[in-house]
Amino acid sequence: MTHAHGATIRAYSDTADRDCLADIWLEASRIGHPFLTETDLTGQLAKVRDIYLPQAENWVAEIDGRPAGFIGLIDSFIGGLFVDPATHGHGLGKALVLHAAKLKGSLDVEVYADNEAAVAFYNRIGFAETLRHDQDDEGRPLKVIRMRRR
Repeated sequence: MTHAHGATIRAYSDTADRDCLADIWLEASRIGHPFLTETDLTGQLAKVRDIYLPQAENWVAEIDGRPAGFIGLIDSFIGGLFVDPATHGHGLGKALVLHAAKLKGSLDVEVYADNEAAVAFYNRIGFAETLRHDQDDEGRPLKVIRMRRR
């Protein structure tokens, strides 16, 4: 467990955390991905909860004993980084990425080009663009930027 900005970072517990983290994913995605429809998001929610969370190596940032954000890793690839919108701007995202970097070394991530806040965030903490795709992994015509932090 590491501590940052009044938060504790700990390993994910599937039974205790799954529904709460799925809720954080949905709330954060509504803000970060306004170009996705509510149907897109609610359609992905079950995948996030039932497939992505159980398959990833997840680390949870807690404030006062409650999950406030998480990072999901697939080896050294950040499959997801989501922070409760109520706690945005408090350094939780950065703390989660730095925790992952300590564990994995260099990290890769893919972000929607239209999610300018995420692109700027990753640039600020040392990521650089390595590749662009014209479609997301669902085949939608949404540009995706792949970035790496060495």
